[in-house]
Amino acid sequence: MDPLLEGHRRFREETWPAERRRYQKLAERGQNPSTMVIACSDSRVDPATVFGAGPGELFVVRNVAGLVPPYSPDHGYHGTSAALEYGVRVLKVSRLVVLGHAQCGGIRAMVEGAPREARDFVEPWMEMAKPVLEAVPEGLEPGDLLPHCEEQVVRLSLRNLMTFPWIKDAVGSGQLALEGFYFGIASGVLARLEGEKFVPVA
Repeated sequence: MDPLLEGHRRFREETWPAERRRYQKLAERGQNPSTMVIACSDSRVDPATVFGAGPGELFVVRNVAGLVPPYSPDHGYHGTSAALEYGVRVLKVSRLVVLGHAQCGGIRAMVEGAPREARDFVEPWMEMAKPVLEAVPEGLEPGDLLPHCEEQVVRLSLRNLMTFPWIKDAVGSGQLALEGFYFGIASGVLARLEGEKFVPVA
């Protein structure tokens, strides 16, 4: 049996009966999520699972390493920026979350070099995060380098969000809050960026 089709059958048999009304309301009224999440494409870090969210609660954009590029309105293809524009300006979300995670393959590619098979797009994409690597503090233990960079990329993405004028304006007026989180795959612990530190959520 195709695992995707089998999964859909389970959805129809086990999930759909309880969620049918919710989906019908979402179909009739449209989506109105209060939170947008920028997360990594990693299959182990699903934002809806991490935050225990149901259908219609999160507007999610995922890419390699959960990176937010700086504001750059040109004729290039800007999938993440397009999602931000829609989420902030059209859906008018009130919270914008950057979700980083442990054991990120994109960050590893930046630190150790991209695999040969991932140099057309992954390597140049991760160049965006190179300022993080260039600012690694002296004396950092080798085993701490990847976690350090993973956390710093969350901070970098939060800074890049503020280069979007309509995000900066919404934050300044109190209509939008920016937050950073870091998820430990092995531990299941979610930590929130509070000031300079990531603090585990109780």
